[in-house]
Amino acid sequence: MPSVPHTESYYAASANDKVERAQLNDNIETDVCIIGAGYTGLSSALHLLELGYSVTVLEAARVGWGASGRNGGQIVNSFSRDIDSIERTVGKETGQLFGEMAFEGGRIIKELVAKHEIQCDLKDGGVFAAMNKKQMGHLEHQKALWEKHGHLGHLELLDEKGIGAVVGSERYIGGLLDKGGGHIHPLNLALGEAQAVEAQGGKIYENSAVIKVEQGDNPTIHTAQGSVKAKFVIVAGNAYLNGLIPELQAKSMPCGTQVITTEPLSDELAASLLPQDYCVEDCNYLLDYFRLSGDKRLIYGGGVVYGARDPADIEAIIRPKMLETFPQLKDVKIEYTWTGNFLLTLSRLPQVGRIGDNIYYSQGCSGHGVTYTHLAGKILADVIHGQATRFDAFAGLPHYPFPGGHIMQVPFSAIGAWYYTMRDKLGI
Repeated sequence: MPSVPHTESYYAASANDKVERAQLNDNIETDVCIIGAGYTGLSSALHLLELGYSVTVLEAARVGWGASGRNGGQIVNSFSRDIDSIERTVGKETGQLFGEMAFEGGRIIKELVAKHEIQCDLKDGGVFAAMNKKQMGHLEHQKALWEKHGHLGHLELLDEKGIGAVVGSERYIGGLLDKGGGHIHPLNLALGEAQAVEAQGGKIYENSAVIKVEQGDNPTIHTAQGSVKAKFVIVAGNAYLNGLIPELQAKSMPCGTQVITTEPLSDELAASLLPQDYCVEDCNYLLDYFRLSGDKRLIYGGGVVYGARDPADIEAIIRPKMLETFPQLKDVKIEYTWTGNFLLTLSRLPQVGRIGDNIYYSQGCSGHGVTYTHLAGKILADVIHGQATRFDAFAGLPHYPFPGGHIMQVPFSAIGAWYYTMRDKLGI
């Protein structure tokens, strides 16, 4: 089976570990077989290993090949729908449980980085930037909501002067600083987690795409060259399952987001853009996000391609957005462009559940995956270990198919996105 390389991103070019792991070429047994070596799979593996389980991870390409190694690298707390929205759906008591979990994923990342000494350019601090009074009002509400659910001592509202001190742009009227957020080199985080899995006895096989999951009391997971017999299975492929589990397809849709990275900037220019080295995302429905890399490049992302097609010219899509924010970069060269897929649900909340008695899944982070996937790994490990309360809370979230079925997912979603984009532009 031919090797599947990483996309030609800045992250792949600056990866700490470029060593390729072996394919699965045998028939083996394990306690838990995990499909996918992204954040969900790696977090699950680490938490299961701590509980004493034997773990085998099967990756179709390379560790962190999908969204985990291509994303904007921002540690953003809570979920794509905030705690109050979830509470309206599930009730106050269960909503309180989601409030307790909303900030755990970021803590897990920082604990893993410290415990396993992962070199991933971890920096503290993330900013939500408001472009109008309506968005500023939303951030005021968000601060009160997050503090109500225990995220105390981390949040600071920024007025026009305050946002100007952390973002060298005239686009924003204010913002919210979350010192409990932050940013990382996402692929190096995944690679460091994979090394931690292996250091604790876990097995990771790359270029080992799963072609069939044979259900039963002891499920067997088949690749082209081998198989894994397990007591439990975790499906963690997210936007890259390619129909492997058909029942997970109807209520989710792969979407693409685009990222560009500049050449290294001078210390003076970098400091003029982001003086505190925080990461930033705006408050639009189709948001822009940006930050500085460890070697002082600007990483700028945004845009959504419904159905996850690769755009012909990523720079043409994203560079104008970057220049609208930072016109002082008009003469700066773009050295890397890439796209990556995330999985969108209609509710914009994750899909978590069980197939039969022993196949578990988590997917559909809806663009908010860096922190959620790390939380998901712990929740999936806990349910396999017999602690189901938090798993059941996520599994109980209602999910609906996209209007018009699978064929109409893309046009209906694009129409909805256009509507919300126009509302953002008009500030209503």
